[in-house]
Amino acid sequence: MNRARTGGAATADRSVLRPRDLLPTSTLGLRSRRMRAVLSALGIAIGIASLVAVLGVTRSSQSALLAQIDRLGTNLLTVANGQGLSGGEAALPATASPMIRQIRYVESVAPTAQLTGADVFRNDHVPAGQTGGLAVRACDRTLPVTLGGTVPAGRFLDGGPYPVTVLGHDAAATLGVTDVGPGSRVWLGGHWFTVAGILRPLPLAPEIDRSALVSFAAAARLLGYDGHPSRIYVRTDPEHVPEVAGLLAATADPAQPYQVNVSRPSDALTARLAVKQADNSLFLGLGGIALLVGAIGIANVMVIAVLERRSEIGLRRALGATRAHIAAQFLAESLVLSTLGGLAGLAIGVGVTAGMAYAHGWDMAVPAQALWGGAGIALVVGAIAGLYPARRAARLSPTDALRTA
Repeated sequence: MNRARTGGAATADRSVLRPRDLLPTSTLGLRSRRMRAVLSALGIAIGIASLVAVLGVTRSSQSALLAQIDRLGTNLLTVANGQGLSGGEAALPATASPMIRQIRYVESVAPTAQLTGADVFRNDHVPAGQTGGLAVRACDRTLPVTLGGTVPAGRFLDGGPYPVTVLGHDAAATLGVTDVGPGSRVWLGGHWFTVAGILRPLPLAPEIDRSALVSFAAAARLLGYDGHPSRIYVRTDPEHVPEVAGLLAATADPAQPYQVNVSRPSDALTARLAVKQADNSLFLGLGGIALLVGAIGIANVMVIAVLERRSEIGLRRALGATRAHIAAQFLAESLVLSTLGGLAGLAIGVGVTAGMAYAHGWDMAVPAQALWGGAGIALVVGAIAGLYPARRAARLSPTDALRTA
């Protein structure tokens, strides 16, 4: 009976650290040394912010790029015949366009011809060599339909044999042309051409953006066009793109199909996703380094805290705190420090993503795994960083700790 009472008394006197007391106890050192706590959490914050921002900006830009690809369509193909001796696009057979139109599942065909002997200038006083990298191309009215292009200023070519041109977006900017109509002219191939319109940018046909477009009839009458296209744009049924692509070379040039290049412009846009992902590995690596530095900083601060608070540890041990209580206190302090840094990093990362999305006109998209993953990483880093200082604090004996007080 007495033994039972004695056991009960020992149980009642045993030191117990309640969960609700752990948080105030573990934040005592942080509250007394706030600037040190902020600087220690900064490394974790930078690392988590880097991870969240990289993943968020990547997802936002990818979403915008995928939406652009969907809007422009993946069913556009181009047919070209390499480069000629002058550096321009080599000619295809004159029968290439009508033959391609006969292929099943082809929806529209837009032939163009780069006129290598013609250049475009703002006026007739510009030296001949200063072309600004602009080209002159002949085309017909099927071009904007096939490429999905629009002419917000003016109108497109009507096919007549008149000295009229439509400028690509970049060509107009290079030439300094902002107005269209009878009073707006450019010096093209030794003739004055009236600017009838300016195209919107064409992401799937950047060569058109840097070109001055004229009708086939005007090119034949004024610029020596011989009737051979050099590049043909083909819009197909989206469900049969590979099938049509396999037939284009032999159809465009039956005599020399091996010289015909068939490409899919949307592949270039899709490739940008892979490039972005490859570049992001560098930033993710830098974020990982920042986390490592942050973990080392927290561990260093916690070790110093153990040395500075030896008397506190000794006093608590003398009052009945166990080794587990001391270890829990310092480990919780490390976790609180890393959690604060992680939350700050999440806020900074989301803020950076929102700013980049707003600046580029994207819809902001932050992956859920970036948020909970960032918080989880911060906790893991805090636990690892605080493990050694917590064990070191727990191993201090009360007498040794109080002797240094």
